[in-house]
Order: sequence, then C-alpha cells, then structure tokens
Amino acid sequence: MERRDIVVEPRAADEARIVADGLGDPRPGVGAVLSVEGRTVELPPALADLVGSVVRAVAVGRTVTVGTLPAELTTTVAAEQLGISRPTLMKLVADGKIPAHKVGSHTRVLTEDVVAFRRARLDRQRAALAELIELSDALGED
Repeated sequence: MERRDIVVEPRAADEARIVADGLGDPRPGVGAVLSVEGRTVELPPALADLVGSVVRAVAVGRTVTVGTLPAELTTTVAAEQLGISRPTLMKLVADGKIPAHKVGSHTRVLTEDVVAFRRARLDRQRAALAELIELSDALGED
C-alpha cells in the first residue's frame, strides 16, 4: 500500500473553503466542474466525492492521509485494513461474510469487498452505540 501524509498550512484552509464552496453538481452525471489552468475539467461523481472529502478536511484544518490499494488484496493486507488477524479474516471468508477467490493456491479479496465490510461493521457499531445511548437515557429517566 502506498501512503502519503499531507500537512497543510493554515492559510490553505481558507483557500480550501473557497474550493469546497465551488464544488457542485451542475449537470446529471457530473460530480463537479473545476477550472484547471484555464480549462474546464468535469469530475465524475465518485472522483468529485473524493476530492470534496479531501478539500473539506483541509478546510477545517485536518491532516489528510492519502493511501492507495490495489483492486485485489492478499489476506494479510485485507486483515490489516480491517484491523483483525489473518485467521479471523479467513474465518469470515469461510463463513461467507467476506467474498474471496483463489489465485492459484492463494486466497485474494477484492478491496471493494473489504471496504464494504468495514463500512457495514461501522454502521452496526454506530447503531449499537445509538441503542445503548437510548437505553441509558431511558434508564436514567426512571
């Protein structure tokens, strides 16, 4: 995995806010239209979302870490991305919770499946936390 940390000067946050305000959806199927060196560049929605996320993070003074992953991951890299052990990942694969396929004798996992699993796990965690807060509030009112 390639990774790069970008620390932005505070002055750049003001410029990022201007860019973030300029990102829009002027036409169906186009995520944003940018002017780069005097020419117009149309970004597809997924790329506009990525650029917008980075620009909004910079606009509020956050440090941005950019990383790239191949479309297909080894089980070791997939487990690292999920913050779990490789044996735990292999159990999830065996249980059909994460799709995988074989390349020769090696198991491979699609990056998009790892990202989807991570998002679903985060959604479940958020729902459980909301339920716990709701229960705590209900018990506190008695």
